[in-house]
Amino acid sequence: MKIRRVVTGHTPDGKAIVASDAEVDAITFPTPSGLECEFLRIWGADSAPTFPDDGSPHQVGAYFPPVGGFRFALFTVPPESGKPSGQFYAGEALGELEEKMPGLIGHMEPDSPGMHTSDTIDFEYIISGEVWLELDDGAEVHLRPGDTVVQNGTRHAWHNRGSEACLMASCLIGAHRR
Repeated sequence: MKIRRVVTGHTPDGKAIVASDAEVDAITFPTPSGLECEFLRIWGADSAPTFPDDGSPHQVGAYFPPVGGFRFALFTVPPESGKPSGQFYAGEALGELEEKMPGLIGHMEPDSPGMHTSDTIDFEYIISGEVWLELDDGAEVHLRPGDTVVQNGTRHAWHNRGSEACLMASCLIGAHRR
Protein backbone atom coordinates (compact mmCIF):
# COMPACT_ATOMS: atom_id res chain seq x y z
CA MET A 1 0.00 0.00 0.00
CA LYS A 2 1.10 3.56 -0.64
CA ILE A 3 -0.39 6.80 0.57
CA ARG A 4 -0.01 10.34 -0.71
CA ARG A 5 1.44 12.73 1.87
CA VAL A 6 1.05 16.47 1.26
CA VAL A 7 3.09 18.59 3.67
CA THR A 8 2.73 22.33 4.03
CA GLY A 9 5.50 24.63 5.18
CA HIS A 10 6.59 28.24 5.08
CA THR A 11 8.86 30.40 2.98
CA PRO A 12 11.52 32.37 4.86
CA ASP A 13 9.12 35.33 4.92
CA GLY A 14 6.30 33.19 6.42
CA LYS A 15 4.14 32.51 3.36
CA ALA A 16 2.33 29.15 3.39
CA ILE A 17 3.50 26.71 0.69
CA VAL A 18 3.20 23.06 -0.30
CA ALA A 19 6.63 21.95 0.79
CA SER A 20 6.30 18.32 -0.23
CA ASP A 21 3.87 16.15 -2.19
CA ALA A 22 5.05 12.54 -2.29
CA GLU A 23 3.99 8.93 -1.89
CA VAL A 24 4.92 7.07 1.28
CA ASP A 25 5.65 3.37 0.94
CA ALA A 26 4.40 0.90 3.52
CA ILE A 27 6.75 -0.95 5.81
CA THR A 28 5.63 -4.58 5.81
CA PHE A 29 6.40 -7.37 8.24
CA PRO A 30 4.91 -10.77 9.07
CA THR A 31 2.54 -11.32 12.00
CA PRO A 32 2.32 -14.41 14.22
CA SER A 33 -0.38 -15.75 11.87
CA GLY A 34 2.07 -15.52 8.98
CA LEU A 35 0.15 -12.71 7.24
CA GLU A 36 1.72 -9.34 6.42
CA CYS A 37 1.07 -6.24 8.50
CA GLU A 38 1.50 -2.86 6.81
CA PHE A 39 2.64 0.26 8.58
CA LEU A 40 2.76 3.67 6.89
CA ARG A 41 4.89 6.13 8.83
CA ILE A 42 3.31 9.39 7.72
CA TRP A 43 4.92 11.94 10.03
CA GLY A 44 6.72 12.16 13.34
CA ALA A 45 9.54 13.62 15.37
CA ASP A 46 11.42 12.85 18.55
CA SER A 47 10.73 16.36 19.89
CA ALA A 48 7.86 18.83 19.92
CA PRO A 49 7.23 20.32 16.47
CA THR A 50 8.19 23.88 15.59
CA PHE A 51 7.44 26.13 12.62
CA PRO A 52 7.90 27.83 10.35
CA ASP A 53 9.53 24.81 8.83
CA ASP A 54 10.39 23.63 5.35
CA GLY A 55 8.11 20.58 5.46
CA SER A 56 10.97 18.07 5.48
CA PRO A 57 10.35 14.83 7.38
CA HIS A 58 12.12 14.66 10.71
CA GLN A 59 14.51 11.85 11.52
CA VAL A 60 12.98 9.58 14.12
CA GLY A 61 14.67 6.97 16.24
CA ALA A 62 12.59 4.22 17.77
CA TYR A 63 9.12 3.04 16.78
CA PHE A 64 7.62 4.61 19.91
CA PRO A 65 8.30 8.33 20.44
CA PRO A 66 10.13 9.69 23.48
CA VAL A 67 8.46 12.16 25.85
CA GLY A 68 7.50 15.19 23.76
CA GLY A 69 7.87 13.27 20.49
CA PHE A 70 5.06 12.05 18.27
CA ARG A 71 4.19 9.65 15.46
CA PHE A 72 1.32 9.72 12.95
CA ALA A 73 0.76 6.56 10.96
CA LEU A 74 -1.65 4.19 9.30
CA PHE A 75 -1.41 0.48 9.96
CA THR A 76 -3.23 -2.69 9.07
CA VAL A 77 -4.11 -5.55 11.36
CA PRO A 78 -4.59 -8.58 9.12
CA PRO A 79 -7.21 -11.22 9.90
CA GLU A 80 -5.99 -13.88 12.27
CA SER A 81 -5.79 -17.39 10.97
CA GLY A 82 -5.57 -20.58 12.97
CA LYS A 83 -2.28 -21.18 14.71
CA PRO A 84 0.60 -18.74 15.00
CA SER A 85 3.43 -19.30 12.57
CA GLY A 86 6.62 -20.48 14.24
CA GLN A 87 8.59 -18.57 11.61
CA PHE A 88 7.47 -15.22 13.03
CA TYR A 89 9.54 -15.74 16.15
CA ALA A 90 12.62 -17.00 14.32
CA GLY A 91 15.77 -14.90 14.61
CA GLU A 92 15.74 -13.72 10.99
CA ALA A 93 12.14 -12.47 11.15
CA LEU A 94 12.75 -10.71 14.45
CA GLY A 95 15.90 -9.10 13.06
CA GLU A 96 13.97 -7.83 10.03
CA LEU A 97 11.22 -6.43 12.26
CA GLU A 98 13.78 -4.70 14.50
CA GLU A 99 15.45 -3.15 11.46
CA LYS A 100 12.16 -1.86 10.03
CA MET A 101 10.53 -0.85 13.33
CA PRO A 102 13.37 -0.15 15.82
CA GLY A 103 12.46 -0.78 19.44
CA LEU A 104 9.04 -2.35 18.80
CA ILE A 105 10.11 -5.87 19.77
CA GLY A 106 11.43 -4.63 23.12
CA HIS A 107 7.90 -3.59 24.09
CA MET A 108 6.29 -6.91 23.11
CA GLU A 109 5.63 -9.63 25.67
CA PRO A 110 7.17 -12.94 24.51
CA ASP A 111 4.74 -15.03 26.60
CA SER A 112 1.65 -13.11 25.39
CA PRO A 113 1.97 -12.59 21.61
CA GLY A 114 0.82 -9.13 20.57
CA MET A 115 0.56 -7.74 24.11
CA HIS A 116 2.62 -4.62 24.67
CA THR A 117 2.85 -1.45 26.75
CA SER A 118 4.39 1.89 25.81
CA ASP A 119 4.89 5.26 27.46
CA THR A 120 2.60 6.96 24.97
CA ILE A 121 -0.89 8.35 24.65
CA ASP A 122 -2.30 6.77 21.50
CA PHE A 123 -5.22 8.08 19.46
CA GLU A 124 -6.61 5.43 17.09
CA TYR A 125 -9.35 5.69 14.49
CA ILE A 126 -10.79 2.64 12.74
CA ILE A 127 -11.05 3.37 9.01
CA SER A 128 -12.14 -0.02 7.68
CA GLY A 129 -12.51 -3.61 8.82
CA GLU A 130 -12.90 -4.55 12.45
CA VAL A 131 -10.57 -5.25 15.33
CA TRP A 132 -10.75 -6.31 18.96
CA LEU A 133 -8.74 -4.36 21.54
CA GLU A 134 -7.61 -6.67 24.35
CA LEU A 135 -6.60 -5.21 27.71
CA ASP A 136 -5.44 -6.77 30.97
CA ASP A 137 -7.24 -9.86 32.24
CA GLY A 138 -8.69 -10.56 28.78
CA ALA A 139 -11.11 -7.61 28.75
CA GLU A 140 -11.96 -6.86 25.08
CA VAL A 141 -13.67 -4.14 23.09
CA HIS A 142 -14.94 -4.80 19.53
CA LEU A 143 -14.19 -1.81 17.26
CA ARG A 144 -15.66 -0.99 13.84
CA PRO A 145 -15.19 1.79 11.24
CA GLY A 146 -15.69 5.22 12.80
CA ASP A 147 -14.79 4.06 16.32
CA THR A 148 -11.95 5.76 18.16
CA VAL A 149 -9.69 4.78 21.04
CA VAL A 150 -7.63 6.93 23.38
CA GLN A 151 -5.05 4.71 25.06
CA ASN A 152 -3.22 6.08 28.05
CA GLY A 153 -0.15 3.85 28.25
CA THR A 154 -2.21 0.70 28.76
CA ARG A 155 -1.11 -2.89 28.24
CA HIS A 156 -2.94 -4.10 25.14
CA ALA A 157 -3.05 -6.18 21.96
CA TRP A 158 -4.96 -5.95 18.69
CA HIS A 159 -6.83 -9.00 17.31
CA ASN A 160 -8.60 -9.16 13.98
CA ARG A 161 -11.14 -11.97 14.05
CA GLY A 162 -12.89 -10.65 10.94
CA SER A 163 -12.40 -11.65 7.33
CA GLU A 164 -10.68 -8.48 6.00
CA ALA A 165 -7.73 -6.40 7.11
CA CYS A 166 -8.47 -3.62 9.57
CA LEU A 167 -7.02 -0.23 8.60
CA MET A 168 -6.35 2.17 11.46
CA ALA A 169 -5.01 5.71 11.73
CA SER A 170 -2.89 6.26 14.81
CA CYS A 171 -1.19 9.18 16.50
CA LEU A 172 1.23 8.33 19.32
CA ILE A 173 2.52 11.01 21.69
CA GLY A 174 5.39 10.28 24.09
CA ALA A 175 4.27 10.78 27.70
CA HIS A 176 5.57 10.54 31.26
CA ARG A 177 4.38 7.51 33.20
CA ARG A 178 3.43 8.28 36.80
